[in-house]
Amino acid sequence: MTTARPRFAITGATGFIGRRMCRRIIGEGGEVVALVRSTSAHRVIAAAGVRPVTGDLVTGEGLREVVRGADYVVHLGGLVKSPTDEGFRRCNEEGTRRLAEEVAALTSPPPLVLCSSLAAAGPSHKGRPRREEDPPQPVSRYGRSKLAAEEAVRALSDRLPATIVRPPIVYGPGDPAFVPSLLPMVRTGVVLKAGFGPRGYSLVHVDDVCEALLAAALRGRRLSVTRPSDGVYTVSDGITHTWEDLCAALARALGRRRRPLVLPVPLPLVGAVARGAELVGRVRGVHPPLNRDKAVELRSAWWTCSTERARRELGFVPTVRLEEGLADLLAW
Repeated sequence: MTTARPRFAITGATGFIGRRMCRRIIGEGGEVVALVRSTSAHRVIAAAGVRPVTGDLVTGEGLREVVRGADYVVHLGGLVKSPTDEGFRRCNEEGTRRLAEEVAALTSPPPLVLCSSLAAAGPSHKGRPRREEDPPQPVSRYGRSKLAAEEAVRALSDRLPATIVRPPIVYGPGDPAFVPSLLPMVRTGVVLKAGFGPRGYSLVHVDDVCEALLAAALRGRRLSVTRPSDGVYTVSDGITHTWEDLCAALARALGRRRRPLVLPVPLPLVGAVARGAELVGRVRGVHPPLNRDKAVELRSAWWTCSTERARRELGFVPTVRLEEGLADLLAW
């Protein structure tokens, strides 16, 4: 870190990556000011030494206060699921634009790092991980909203030093979705897979994501209107994981000797189940993890990305291997 006690302004601090990020910064002697909704678990981060500022990306409340005096701004806030396009637009796109405008309005705007998603770039092809210079082709409403958030920041790049990090599937202690959705199936010894044939994924541990975000803040290249891929970084553990290998690794972490049986599910049936889950969720007042938007992403067999640019320009080297990361998660 470049100053004696750098101050980070963070959105999404009460989320999965945010909590880990706050602990990392404070543990290294930095200060954290976090934008938190009034309904969020802000006491948890306050106990860790974070100064909370009540506000909201959608309304813009608190944004000016949270970025004032910051040396770096890390934007982790956003929606990962929404029953409507409007929900994604208001939070992911418009909320990001509001934050970027507040940072750009400062006398000396600090670097802004946007934690986007591989979903903004879209799926890859077998044997060819996605690279930053590949034209984005998001397939889901979530992915399109994250790409729109990137464009909102890029539009201000003449007034705002900004960098984008696109992680793939993130896991680790506090993982709210990915590994918890697999655990019940792995424990039974039978795991469902969307579609037939091989499928490959990039993964990254939450601690490595935090390392990449900090590196992007400190030494990342900045966005450019004329060169769309400049200042954009994809990060992962550098390995293409098949669905079968992922499930086998989780089984080993659980102490199971046998690999779980993987049963393919036809994609039309996955879509039907997702629609049914949404109907049930509507009655219960929740939006389920398996929904129509997620089913769209599941149609693509390959979600992998290159780490070459991040290694070359950020010095990013993933440190957590899958087996170690899963053991860490289960112990947590």
